Amino acid sequence: MCLFRTSITLFWLCTALCVQSQNLSEGFSIQEIPDSVWNLMQGKTYHPNPHVQRSDLRYLKVLHWDYDEKAHQGALVCNKLIADKLQAIFRELYAHHYPIQHIRLADEYDADDERQMRDNNTSCFCYRNVPDTKKLSYHARGLAIDINTLYNPYVRYRNGKTIVQPSNAQPYVDRKKNYRYKIVEGDLCHRLFLKHGFIYL
Repeated sequence: MCLFRTSITLFWLCTALCVQSQNLSEGFSIQEIPDSVWNLMQGKTYHPNPHVQRSDLRYLKVLHWDYDEKAHQGALVCNKLIADKLQAIFRELYAHHYPIQHIRLADEYDADDERQMRDNNTSCFCYRNVPDTKKLSYHARGLAIDINTLYNPYVRYRNGKTIVQPSNAQPYVDRKKNYRYKIVEGDLCHRLFLKHGFIYL
């Protein structure tokens, strides 16, 4: 099963550089985790564990558009089981100029969820538990992805309190309002993830 969260997580259960002109075959790729990326992941998104190994993961390079009308190079790590699906989805989103602000490795934020979500980063693999629980997250297996995380916050309710992550996302909790990067049911991003077998949380 895979997850897609818009944070809103969809699950199947990068350094972002401006690209002025680039061959699509170069901008989109899937490969085993390069040594340089694997070394960067140690102690950040990856910790020795019995559930997921280096061989289970793939390094994806994808192109994406932002509201600046420029193509950007993004990168993420995911489970090999969904690598082809994610590449197909991001190719389609790119073809339609669907706006995604950042697609950077979570390691660039020291695997700090709050930091990368505040920056509206889109990412997948990070070996961690579900917040405030001892349950392993689907992100820990590279089977969940969060898209445009600041504007599509993770909202949960505990002991009568509403908890919003990231902490600066309160203005975007009201899903009736209109704002950039908002993912809504039935839009292109939502439809593509559902088409490829993800579910929406």
